[in-house]
Amino acid sequence: MIPVEHYLVLSVLLFAIGVLGVMVRRNAIIIFMSIELMLNAVNLAFVAVGNSMGLLDGQIFVLFIMAVAAAEAAVGLAIIIMLFRITRTVDVEKINYMKW
Repeated sequence: MIPVEHYLVLSVLLFAIGVLGVMVRRNAIIIFMSIELMLNAVNLAFVAVGNSMGLLDGQIFVLFIMAVAAAEAAVGLAIIIMLFRITRTVDVEKINYMKW
């Protein structure tokens, strides 16, 4: 049996990688993937803590988070595609909304 602390450490590492990806990268697709990585890190923490306590609450939260993440993925990718069609780049520093 793997202790819950190992899952939580993995969750913190995944979340930190996601935060680093959002802060460092300039590509909109990489930023979007980093946000998804952070959501999955939170999901892992919910399931690990819920499983260690013998409750299904963590899995229920994960179900709702996955539904929100699916909707976010659809809307986020649509926005990225529209930005690429207009600006011909996915570099977030080159996209300037004030010029439109």
